[in-house]
Amino acid sequence: MARPQFEPWVREILRCPVGGHRLVDVVDEQDAPALQCAEDCGGPGQRRRYPIQDGIPVLLADDALVVTV
Repeated sequence: MARPQFEPWVREILRCPVGGHRLVDVVDEQDAPALQCAEDCGGPGQRRRYPIQDGIPVLLADDALVVTV
């Protein structure tokens, strides 16, 4: 699955709605594109991961997955 390409100005304003952290591109366990907090969010060693559906980031706290890094 191809990663969506965001304009630089969009990339600059995308932030975690919970912690306000910058988001980085990742792929989830199903090899689907997602965005993940660049810093701990939710506790030490934990980061929130947000799905990208049809090329659109779903930045809803209730839809985020907290992952251990």
